[in-house]
Amino acid sequence: MYKKSFISFLFLLIIHAIFGQSFKRIISLAPSLTQSLYYLGAQDKLVGRTSYCVAAENDNKPIVASAVRLNIEKAIALKPDLVLVLGLTDAQDIETLRKFGIKVEVFDSPRSFKEICDQFIHLGEVVGKASEAKQIVAESINKIEEIQKQRRDDKSPKIFFQVGSNPLFTVTPNTFMDDYITLIGGENISSELTKGIIGREFVVAKNPDYIFICTMGLAGEQETKVWKSYTSINAVKNNNLYTIEADLACQPTPITFVETMKLMNKFMSE
Repeated sequence: MYKKSFISFLFLLIIHAIFGQSFKRIISLAPSLTQSLYYLGAQDKLVGRTSYCVAAENDNKPIVASAVRLNIEKAIALKPDLVLVLGLTDAQDIETLRKFGIKVEVFDSPRSFKEICDQFIHLGEVVGKASEAKQIVAESINKIEEIQKQRRDDKSPKIFFQVGSNPLFTVTPNTFMDDYITLIGGENISSELTKGIIGREFVVAKNPDYIFICTMGLAGEQETKVWKSYTSINAVKNNNLYTIEADLACQPTPITFVETMKLMNKFMSE
């Protein structure tokens, strides 16, 4: 009996070590991962971030990287025991961090809402917030299902989701942003494309019922004005042009995904 208890105790110690409750000093090199740490209540462990990690702007967390460039010396000086990165992070920087004995956890860019949830749960396990992560995911799934129930009787509208203006860029299949369209019951006008760069004539020919513009600040207002001149498009005729902030829609976390879906549902219900 005591032997079984001792083995169980050792097992719990191993799980404790693997899944990160020992991590005390974390650097995040992706805005979405930084935001996720705040949602999980693990921001007290954050000691470094990028200049684009807006979730940490008011907490005086040191900046150790821009969007693409890491200051290795500054990062190492903060003595992190864990660095969170996306797959786009320079492989040499990752290798350098590991040579200094720092744990680096690499996350791929999620291609669906399911992958967002899976990665969020994994992050929760890594930083010792597994139960919080699972609860947030469960609540997010329930909210998505509620939105789907509200739209169950609606016809499948054609949707153009724009994520850039110069060049003009559209949401394509096999991306988490495509799930905004499919989960809300819409049809992505770009469903047959493999690359996102398009011309305005493509949108005119597809004649979407809704246009969602996801760009930063004034660019969204400018794009709305441009699209309003294309009066043959159904979305323009019916005044169904809407802007959504990139900090919300382009941030792959369960909570921001749901908030984007709620906003789209609100617009489509007007």
